[in-house]
Amino acid sequence: MEKTKLSLDDPFFNDIYDVEEGIPVFKYFLNGEWKKSNDRSKIVSPIDNNVIAYISRPELSEVEKAIENMYSKGKWKIRDMPGDVRLKIIEKIADILEKHQDVVIDSLVINAGKTYNSAKGEVLATIERLRKSPLDLRKIVGDLIPGDWSSEALETEALIRREPYGISLIIIPFNYPLFDSANKITYTILPGNAIILKPPSSDPIPSLFLLKMAIEAGLPKESIALITLPGKHMSKVVSNSKIGIINLTGSTETGIEVMKEAGIKQFIMELGGGDPAIVLGDADISWAAKRISLAITSYSGQRCDSIKLILAEDKIYEQLKNEIVNELSKVKVGDPRDKGVDMGPLIDKSSADQWEEGVKDAMAKGCKILFGGKRINDTFIEPALIECDRDKVKELVAYKEEIFSSIAIITKFSDLNQAIELSNDRRYGLDASIFGNDVNKIRKLVRLLEVGAIYINDMPKHGINYYPFGGRKDSGIGREGIGYSIEQVTAMKSIVYNYKGKGVWDYI
Repeated sequence: MEKTKLSLDDPFFNDIYDVEEGIPVFKYFLNGEWKKSNDRSKIVSPIDNNVIAYISRPELSEVEKAIENMYSKGKWKIRDMPGDVRLKIIEKIADILEKHQDVVIDSLVINAGKTYNSAKGEVLATIERLRKSPLDLRKIVGDLIPGDWSSEALETEALIRREPYGISLIIIPFNYPLFDSANKITYTILPGNAIILKPPSSDPIPSLFLLKMAIEAGLPKESIALITLPGKHMSKVVSNSKIGIINLTGSTETGIEVMKEAGIKQFIMELGGGDPAIVLGDADISWAAKRISLAITSYSGQRCDSIKLILAEDKIYEQLKNEIVNELSKVKVGDPRDKGVDMGPLIDKSSADQWEEGVKDAMAKGCKILFGGKRINDTFIEPALIECDRDKVKELVAYKEEIFSSIAIITKFSDLNQAIELSNDRRYGLDASIFGNDVNKIRKLVRLLEVGAIYINDMPKHGINYYPFGGRKDSGIGREGIGYSIEQVTAMKSIVYNYKGKGVWDYI
C-alpha cells in the first residue's frame, strides 16, 4: 500500500501552511491573521496511520485576547454588514469550493478516511447547502402584537424582532468536517453573528480549507477565528461569558461536559444517536434491506443517523435478515483511495477497539454474528450484523451506548408495542426509520416514537439539512435544518410602545 500523502498542488491554499521536511504545517487563524507556532498536533491518516500534517496550536491567552477583540469589534463588523452582502459572501464560498473541490475531496479521503464517492458527495452537498442559504431567510422575521386584547395593554403594541446573539462557538465533529463547518457557518453568519470555529482534532484539514475560502469570499477577518486547541484544552473557551452560543455536534458525553462548563448560553447540540429501523410485515423487503445495509455501512457507520437497531415483524423476519446479509456481503471494505471500495477505515484505533468490545459483549451474552464482526487491523473492520433474542437486547452495550461504527442488532417482534418499547428505551432519540405501508401502524409509530425525525420507507439521512432534524433525550438540544437553524442563533427582543402615556391605564 502506497503511503498516504495530502495533495497540496493547489496554490490557492499556500498561505495557510508551510512545508517542513516534506510535511505541511498548517496554521490557525486569530485576530485576522494566519499564524504558525511551535506547539503542534500531529495529524495521521486513518488509512495507514501515516503522519500527513501538523497543526499549529495557539496559546490560550492568545485565544482569550481574540475573543475580547471579537466581542468589542468583530461582532459589530458583521452585524452592521447589510444582509444581502452576507448572502453574497456565502454564495461566493460555494463558487470557490466548486473551483477548488479536487484538493478538498482528497483531504476528506486522506484525512477522514472517506471513500472517494463519499468525499465527493460531501463536497457536492456542501456546495448545495451554501447555495440554498436564501431559503434560511424565510425565518428571519418578526411580529407585531397589538395590545387590543388586554385591558392592561390597550393602546400599546409590541414589535418582536430577531437579532444575532453576537459570538457563536462552533465545534465540529470528525465525521463531516467540511459539511458541518459550512452548514453551521452559513446559518450563523447569515443573521449577523461572528464565529469561532473549532475543527475536529483528528481531521481538521477540510475545515481549514473552508475557512480559507470564507475569508477569500469576503467574510470580515475581525468576525471569524479558527482555534485548533484539542478538546481537553477548551474549558476556558466554552466558559467565556462573551460567547453567546455554543453549537456542537458530537457525543452525548462531550455535550454534557460542555454544558457543565459553559454556564448560561444558547445551546445547539446534535449528540449521540444510533437509529432504530422498524420493518413492518407489508414492507418492500428488498428495498428495506438495501437501505438498511447502506445505513449500517455508510462512512463505516460513523454517522449520528446510522442504523444500529433493526426491529422486524416476525412474519418477514427471516426474509429480511437474509436479504440484509446478502446486501452486506456486497460491500467492499478497503483502502478508500480505491474508487471501487464502499467502506474505508474507522477514524482511529480507539473507535475500532470500542467496536470490537461491542461485538465481544454481544457474543458473550448469547447473540449470534450473522455477518462480519471481524477486525481486519487497527482501523479497518467488517460491518457487524448481530442477531439477538428480543428479551436480551437491552443488556447489550451496543443497545445501551452509541458505538460509532458499523454495528447493528437485529431482532423480531410480534406486537407493535414491543418495537416501540425497544426503540424508546434507548437513551437516544435522534431519528427512526419505518418500512411498510400499513397506515394505521405507521401513524401509531409516528405518534409514539420519541425521536426528532422519522423517515418512512427510507434510511435516516440529514442530507443537506433541507428538513429540520435534531434529537430528544440524550440526542441533543435544538434543531438544525434550512430555515429552522436561524431560529436557534437569533434572540427574540420585544419592543413595547405606549402611544398615550399613562392615559392608557385610565381604562382599568
